[in-house]
Amino acid sequence: MPNSSPSSTQRVRVFISGRVQGVGFRYSTREAAIQRGVNGWVRNLSDGRVEAVLEGSQPDVESMIEWCHQGPPGAVVQEVNVSQESPEGLQHFEISR
Repeated sequence: MPNSSPSSTQRVRVFISGRVQGVGFRYSTREAAIQRGVNGWVRNLSDGRVEAVLEGSQPDVESMIEWCHQGPPGAVVQEVNVSQESPEGLQHFEISR
């Protein structure tokens, strides 16, 4: 299955660091993903970062990555690390604990 068409599913794992916990980042990420039709999950990490897996069309996933650089009001994003992964066909977006 070729992965070159813009409508093909893309999956990325994103690590967001800065002031990203205690500011509603996970809930806002879920809302932003649902608005864009992106599936996956988001969770807080013990080191203070937020981790998210985003699956969807390339434009929607790229829009989510851009959103992660800003985050919700109150967040201060210092760094966003993105790595490509193989899509798993996730069907919804959830907040993981």
